[in-house]
Amino acid sequence: MQFTTLVAFALAATASVHGTPIHKRIAQVISDSTTKWEAACDTAGGGAQCNQVAVASFGTLLAAPGPCEQQDAADNMVDLAKTLSNNADMIKFAQIFAQQPRNSPTSQSVLYCQSAPRNAELNGLFQCQFQGDNPTTFVGGIAVGGNGTIPFGMSAPVSPAGSCLANPSGPIADGSQLVDLTQNPGVGGTTASSDTTGGSNSTSTVTTPSAAPSSGSSDSDCEEDPTESTPTASPTMATTSAAAASTSGNFKLTNGQNAQKLNAQFATLTATSLCTEGTNACVNSAFAQCVGGTYVTQSCGSGLICAALPLVNSAGTSITCTTNADALARIAATGAQGGLTG
Repeated sequence: MQFTTLVAFALAATASVHGTPIHKRIAQVISDSTTKWEAACDTAGGGAQCNQVAVASFGTLLAAPGPCEQQDAADNMVDLAKTLSNNADMIKFAQIFAQQPRNSPTSQSVLYCQSAPRNAELNGLFQCQFQGDNPTTFVGGIAVGGNGTIPFGMSAPVSPAGSCLANPSGPIADGSQLVDLTQNPGVGGTTASSDTTGGSNSTSTVTTPSAAPSSGSSDSDCEEDPTESTPTASPTMATTSAAAASTSGNFKLTNGQNAQKLNAQFATLTATSLCTEGTNACVNSAFAQCVGGTYVTQSCGSGLICAALPLVNSAGTSITCTTNADALARIAATGAQGGLTG
């Protein structure tokens, strides 16, 4: 199955009769940016924290977050890696994530963070830009040389414009993921290698879960078999915490009932429903993230729906793309009755 882009290169403004250039929104499938990091985290034993950090991180690539939120997210990714024996793969993928281009709302270059990261592993790293971004004008109409147009610690503009340490030749193809182009973060002045020239046109893949969770599945939202041969494909889009059941109670039943309540709430939402910034939901069977007070939706793909599902080994729920049959089976397995919505 394939995801469409989050807001697939939608026009942000139309041309005027006086010849004003058309500005388009340059977007991406943001969840693709952390799949390899999350897989490395799962392998390292990070458990449920892996998906939680991954989801919080890829949300910072949207147009709304501030210039330093992506770096803060990368710091969180490195922080977790350091608790897992300084896992080298997690740190490497966090370094690459810190350089992933962010969505541009106006086809202009995206401003750089103006503060140092917490972790030395991220020193000197800044995001690449997409090829469709104007290299001479940054979001807000700021010309090169203005505040935020030169990365922290540098005294001159990035050269070549739009490049970063992991991709020193220049910007990357619109919507592509840096982690799909290179496994070298470029730290220490090394030259990043690329698997393809000019960017990747691949879209995110979705793994369809089994009909019912096994008793040994993990509590990272995907609840995937850790021996899965394709760890970079992650069906899960976000985590939603539910009210914790008593440690001596039947949290599985509570999880099922809480998932039903969420699905019932989701059934009342539309793309124009008001929401709280950063929250996630399902809207018309699509995964949705609240940006600027309204939901931005992303299709789950053919044959899949977005649904709240119960976790297996701890109290809580997940919001994921799955089949209708799988969602029904997972809820029924908790003992909750009444289908998706109770």
